[in-house]
Amino acid sequence: MSFSMCLYTSTTSSSQATTPNAYKSSSIYLARKYINDLLSKCNMTTANPASSPMYLHFTRPDIAFAVNKLSQFMHRPTDLHWQAAKRVLRYLARTRDKGVFLRSNNRLSLHAFSDSDLAGNKDGYTSTSAYIVYLGSNPIVWSSKKQQTVARSSTEAEYRCVADTAAEMTWIVFILTELGVKPVSQPVIYCDNVGATYLCANPVFHSRMKHVALDYHFIRELVQSGFLRVSHVSSKDQLAESLTKPVTHTLLNTHSSKIGLSSGCSS
Repeated sequence: MSFSMCLYTSTTSSSQATTPNAYKSSSIYLARKYINDLLSKCNMTTANPASSPMYLHFTRPDIAFAVNKLSQFMHRPTDLHWQAAKRVLRYLARTRDKGVFLRSNNRLSLHAFSDSDLAGNKDGYTSTSAYIVYLGSNPIVWSSKKQQTVARSSTEAEYRCVADTAAEMTWIVFILTELGVKPVSQPVIYCDNVGATYLCANPVFHSRMKHVALDYHFIRELVQSGFLRVSHVSSKDQLAESLTKPVTHTLLNTHSSKIGLSSGCSS
């Protein structure tokens, strides 16, 4: 059975097996059940656990970068990619009790962390964009993907990522409004690049950034209308960093905890 088929069939069986009572439990329990189903479908329930995914984002933000990388080779995978996919499964086996815990007593404020890794993809020197969107303290949307074109500076790479994050937050605000939910404060995007943060609020369009004009005018319009604001955050507080590049086991654990993943829940 191919790895992609394992993922598909596991998703189907998991959704069919979920009962109303399961939805009343914490999201950690649901994540654990999904991981158990996934490992069972791939015959890896007794696999040796791994301390990091190395090279998947299926249900958890801590594997977003791994899934992003693996998905780039789905059209022609090799044994190396299969071994990387198996490492992700072994990491899930080791952390099957870990998941996003959604708190009910949560403030309805919307904010996001946006980050990029300049020229991190050595095959074409494109950058990786990543963001995590929070509703209060709950992470509700996350993404890690390769940028389509080569960025000529870290500011350009970060600015493109901020534009993607702004588009996602615009859509989320629209959905919340349709549901009758209004954020209690102005949405905020946190970016650790000073140049990109300054460019969002600076009305003077620098001549060297004309090639990203669409992103520039899109964000500037949102900022000037008061729909959202972009603020600088230090790199050590950038929660989206582990979604843009491989990180050490220690840093991955630290980021996972800060992102909002927790473990330990009764079945």
